[in-house]
Amino acid sequence: MRSGVTSHMVIAIVGATGLVGRTMCAVLHERNVQFSSLRLLASSRSEGEVIAVGGIPYTVESLQSDSFQGVDVALFSAGGSISKTYAPIAAAAGCIVIDNSSAWRMHGNVPLVVPEVNPLDVEQHHSIIANPNCSTIQLVVALHPLHRLFNIKRVVVSTYQSVSGAGQKGVRQLETEIGGGTATDRISTHNLAYNTVFHGADPASPADAPVTEEEAKIVRETRRILHLPELPMAVTCVRIPVTGGHAESVSIEFNSELPPVEEIRALLDSAPGINIVDNLAADVYPTPLSAQNTDAVHIGRIRRDTSVPHGLQMWVVADNLRKGAATNAVQILELLQKLQTVRSDNAE
Repeated sequence: MRSGVTSHMVIAIVGATGLVGRTMCAVLHERNVQFSSLRLLASSRSEGEVIAVGGIPYTVESLQSDSFQGVDVALFSAGGSISKTYAPIAAAAGCIVIDNSSAWRMHGNVPLVVPEVNPLDVEQHHSIIANPNCSTIQLVVALHPLHRLFNIKRVVVSTYQSVSGAGQKGVRQLETEIGGGTATDRISTHNLAYNTVFHGADPASPADAPVTEEEAKIVRETRRILHLPELPMAVTCVRIPVTGGHAESVSIEFNSELPPVEEIRALLDSAPGINIVDNLAADVYPTPLSAQNTDAVHIGRIRRDTSVPHGLQMWVVADNLRKGAATNAVQILELLQKLQTVRSDNAE
């Protein structure tokens, strides 16, 4: 980064008018991220729109090839094709890109970072850092503290994902259908209202074991973030008719003997980024609705899986627009700021 002091940082948000982009704006203010200037970038259709960040109005600019001159860090959330085109342009202009699309997640020299799990990987960047898939983020936050102590052998995951994971189009389709209408701009050929649907098929998956793109992302990204390239995983991803919050049913088999569930619950509760909500007898557990507008990964239904040796089951819920996207990206930005501060202090 060009700036020697973090408060002098110039930040840009690409895709600022989308669901995640607007949430990035809110999270920057809520977490009191220091910057000297903020630029909001989007397509020409949104040029001139005004978005307030911390009560200060910012005018949206049209994204251009010269938009990154003088920008220190750019948070991208405008889709893979935009990221593939403009992230290298931004990097060449001296800007560090934190990209929320899938464009760079498996690129060899682009770190894939969840700050609670693999913060040191951020130092390996070459001006582009990838933000993982929303469902992957909450999963690895839950798995990481358990793997450190008990060594994961296998993971089975079923997700229950909000339609907002597909952006405004998914929300509009669901709301139109709930209102009795027929949506023409759709994320699925199936109705979303009062229904469950799958994501699109991954064309690279084998014919005898077809998976969706979302399922493939979770497997690849989880292995990469945890530095477990051969971790056996079975994943099924489902969209459910809610507008915010992803939930996951997670079954884990370990190589080590597990302590009592009470100790596991306490271990998870002490881990960064995790909030335990777990008292089934009192009807207390996390839900997509209760997780909305929060930044934690909420875990409940922690219990033994007696079908396998050393097995554990849990229910993992997070706000997919915040921890699953915007908040994680801003946390990566904060990591960069801390790294910059440390280096500046060491140079004095």
